[in-house]
Amino acid sequence: MNYPIYTAIKPKKRLKLKAYMSENNTNIEATNTGLINSAAATAVRPDEVDADISATADSLDLETKTFAQYGVEEEITKALDERGITHPFPIQALTLPVALDGADIIGQAKTGTGKTLGFGIPLLMDTLGPGEEGWDEDPASGSAQALVILPTRELAKQVAEELSAAAKYRTVRIAQVYGGRAYEPQIEAIKAGAEVIVGTPGRLLDLINRGILRLDHVTTVVLDEADEMLDLGFLPDVEKILAATRPDRQTMLFSATMPAAVIALARRYMNQPTHIRAQEDPADDTLTVRSVSQYAYRVHAMNKVEVICRILQAREREGCIIFCRTKRTADTVTRELSRQGFAVAALHGDLGQGAREQAMRALRNGKVDVLVATDVAARGIDVDDVTHVINYECPEDAMTYVHRIGRTGRAGKHGTAVTFVDWEDLPRWRLNCKTLGLEYKEPVETYHTSPHLYSDLDIPENVGNRLPRSQRKREGLSAEYIEDLGTTGSRSAARSRGRSRGRGRAHRKADDAVRTKQAKSRRPRKRTRGARRTKAE
Repeated sequence: MNYPIYTAIKPKKRLKLKAYMSENNTNIEATNTGLINSAAATAVRPDEVDADISATADSLDLETKTFAQYGVEEEITKALDERGITHPFPIQALTLPVALDGADIIGQAKTGTGKTLGFGIPLLMDTLGPGEEGWDEDPASGSAQALVILPTRELAKQVAEELSAAAKYRTVRIAQVYGGRAYEPQIEAIKAGAEVIVGTPGRLLDLINRGILRLDHVTTVVLDEADEMLDLGFLPDVEKILAATRPDRQTMLFSATMPAAVIALARRYMNQPTHIRAQEDPADDTLTVRSVSQYAYRVHAMNKVEVICRILQAREREGCIIFCRTKRTADTVTRELSRQGFAVAALHGDLGQGAREQAMRALRNGKVDVLVATDVAARGIDVDDVTHVINYECPEDAMTYVHRIGRTGRAGKHGTAVTFVDWEDLPRWRLNCKTLGLEYKEPVETYHTSPHLYSDLDIPENVGNRLPRSQRKREGLSAEYIEDLGTTGSRSAARSRGRSRGRGRAHRKADDAVRTKQAKSRRPRKRTRGARRTKAE
């Protein structure tokens, strides 16, 4: 494939950044925060644990710095200011200078610490929309210029909305491409000339294979939640997608954890990436967010819903996500909590995409405040004001635990995580704690009447298992509309239709003959005693 040779048009925004930094006497290559020249970085090896760039919030002194001081253009800072986002988080402050310089990046930060804007701002600043300076001369005009790959539909929708909000005063067009929705609107958005494509591997690869989505002009590729992507088995699809892009692209990979498979992916598809790690506390070696208070209780299976009913009535409790291992358990818990008067919705893989998006909108709009979800459906969910996460069973592994409790305590807010550990899961819980560097304490046997439950989680002592009618102020899931997503065009259905059409005229005639013979050979039904005679009789 022949790729167009780019002139200085594409990286104009990076050149503007360097000029800005020079004018304001800001050194983006070496400061006391640990930033280094990205050109000197070497590829990360599997046995290499130290990051090229690492810093804490305290060392960066971010409370006094704004996005503008990092060279972020005025249109984006204005959009962020309107949303109350004025100071960058550590991962953003560390990423921006390196990303805007065009280097490949491996960004590592705990879940809920602002990774989306860490790659979103550089991506937008290196993309030109219709009518913007340099658009007419840019050979990539009207084509996809940036690609963001994510593991789940909910996360793709969420990131696309975040980028759209940051690009409010830009003309950059952003298309969402993921399964569960009709093909036609997504194809139309691509053909209309979307500059940024945000999607999941399966649908992206499908459109690439159909020749609808071309990645010849994509110069920025982002792999977000890379560890989750590998866990879900998307590595082959991701590799095929990367193979369809330009070899001289900028690649940014973001992940909460860095397993060997992620490092191997980086070595194969990235050019001397700079490994950036943002920490809250240099002495904190755990992978969980410090602002989340974590509790583990040994609760009998028959008493779990009773305990949850008390937790949901804790003081200062707002949104809550309850994680279950299976879809059946999620449905059961949802029904039980609904009977007790709580505004609750389920989110799992057996639900259609319309129902899943309805549940997410209801949670974001405050029509429900409890979401009962399975892991796959809820990966990467970012909802404001989720104060509590409850693990209905012990998570299967340490990384699942990290991503589950990362739904609360986001953006520096405080959160509470409660894990129910069954007796047979004690060894698994002990291993998870060891892997994450958490102090292991034997989970306390707990019932809905246990005094420590109320004192630990700040629950009023007089609450029961039902939410009082005076406190039932939310509209519920039924108050949220279900969007008509159109025909999703499932591949399995298409194959099924293809098989029936391909049987041929001779086969169809034979089938008709068999049906006729069967109809003639049926014995006539006898009229039962007392049956009413028909008019013909």
